[in-house]
Amino acid sequence: MNTRIFEGVKTPFYYYDKELLERTLDAIEACTAGTPMKVHYAIKANSEPEILRIISARGFGADCVSGNEIKAAIKCGFRPENIYYAGVGKTDDEILTGIDFGIGCFNIESIEEIDILSELAAKRGKKVTVALRVNPNIDAHTHEYITTGLKENKFGIDMRVLDEGIKKVKESEYLDLGGLHFHIGSQITINEPFKILCERINDLKAKYRLEGIEFRFFNVGGGLGIDYDNPDENPIPDFASYFDTILSDLHLDQGQEVHCELGRAIVGQCGSLISKVVLVKKGLEKSFVIIDAGMSDLIRPALYGAHHKIENISEAGKAADKVYDVVGPICESSDVFGKDELLPDTKRGDLIALRSAGAYGSAMSSGYNMRDLPGHLIR
Repeated sequence: MNTRIFEGVKTPFYYYDKELLERTLDAIEACTAGTPMKVHYAIKANSEPEILRIISARGFGADCVSGNEIKAAIKCGFRPENIYYAGVGKTDDEILTGIDFGIGCFNIESIEEIDILSELAAKRGKKVTVALRVNPNIDAHTHEYITTGLKENKFGIDMRVLDEGIKKVKESEYLDLGGLHFHIGSQITINEPFKILCERINDLKAKYRLEGIEFRFFNVGGGLGIDYDNPDENPIPDFASYFDTILSDLHLDQGQEVHCELGRAIVGQCGSLISKVVLVKKGLEKSFVIIDAGMSDLIRPALYGAHHKIENISEAGKAADKVYDVVGPICESSDVFGKDELLPDTKRGDLIALRSAGAYGSAMSSGYNMRDLPGHLIR
């Protein structure tokens, strides 16, 4: 990482490698060209406008979970018909925003939401396409806070009441049932959960075909993880294996599409949080590298116990033979980025990079302790 491009930039800030983002998008396009797979970018991962414009320019769709995300997607060039709106608690105003923009699909997450959406669509006099989000009760073997497909999660409709949901949608003159939607969790690094999901979808497809119900698409959600430990060795996820699993295990009929919602896998590795060492505090038993970035800038370690690779980029190439705890300035004991980290001899003013921070980094930042939000640099 060339630190010269950071000269004069106030820390902490997020640095995004535009060339890596473009290569990541190239890899996705190479795997999906000529297939029935349509890729939607999950805006919640990173909503930086320049990043959204780069992704929308490739013709990707957008997965949104708020009315403001819909507005941001439109502003940054995503076509309305390629915008899908999910979320368990859509407000009336947010739903009307989606209807007024003419977005492609609403992913319905509860039986109760069907009536609400039907009523609001009637208010506008428009028929809207919907997909029912099914909770398939699949353990994605990930952190409990980012698993979304188990029966005790708040997301989706239990398969035991799916018949009721489909019936209600079919009875509404303002709702058009386009497909079924699924999402089983995030940061999934093995293919087995996706294989199981395809089996569930195949079973549901066969069941409803016998009842005369056909779906135009199946949305398998997102969840593909990245390598947080080795970002330089694996800067681009194994898209080939992921897409091959979905496209080979899911039994689509002629004309049916499969959609996915990739977020972290697209932007995670292109971003790093760059911070400066405020001081090195030498305790009796430990030495602490105290940096000017805190959990308000990157909350994943405090919230999930996540770990981002930590590098002293001012001392790149030097032996990492000193042990430090790397911590932030926030008045919380959980404001810790790494314990017993091996770094080169580190001093006040050195630049520290927290790698693989392009997803759920800046998007989750806050002004806690009345701190400024981190800046951004895209090169």
